Amino acid sequence: MTLKETIIQEALTLFQREGLENISESYLLNKLDISQATFREIFKSIPDLVNQVIEYDLQVQRNEHVKLLSNSPNAVEDIMRLLVQGINQVKRINPLYYLHLQQNFPQAWQIGIAHLYSYSYPQIHGIINKGVLEANFRKDINIPLVTKIIMEQLNMLLNPGLFPPERYNLAEVFRSIFLYYLRGLCTDIGARQAENFFAHNQI
Repeated sequence: MTLKETIIQEALTLFQREGLENISESYLLNKLDISQATFREIFKSIPDLVNQVIEYDLQVQRNEHVKLLSNSPNAVEDIMRLLVQGINQVKRINPLYYLHLQQNFPQAWQIGIAHLYSYSYPQIHGIINKGVLEANFRKDINIPLVTKIIMEQLNMLLNPGLFPPERYNLAEVFRSIFLYYLRGLCTDIGARQAENFFAHNQI
């Protein structure tokens, strides 16, 4: 791992733990234990660092998804594995992280939103289509529409106006939004697959 990669990885851990409010260069130099010269050699600015941290985090997530789904037996479990990972990720992140990102670093936030539509949308669309072909999801569902609904549910989850992090447990919101909606997409066969997953995994 290069020095730059190490700094980005440590910055991601820092931001997700402490949030992104009022971060200054001196704060970052102290927390990341690097010199001003090193920081300015690698990053153009604090927003540039945050942008690169977001891009790194998204790549890590994509790599995790490949491993996560590599031995999944069916589309229901694909979705459930992604659901569990999403819940666990939200649980370990400071609830103000997403709010600070939206408010203070709009370019970085847009990188994340663009990723939802360039990566997450095709991924979810493909899994739902796979589930229909497997007879685990209902064949009468409108796949593009259902995918769009799931994407908008993600946006709803991350909207601090709807779910202020100081009032709502975002992991519980995530669970409540997706778990029950996805159950409704299942056929009887798919529902049994889901119940089998629930029997062996705590969500």
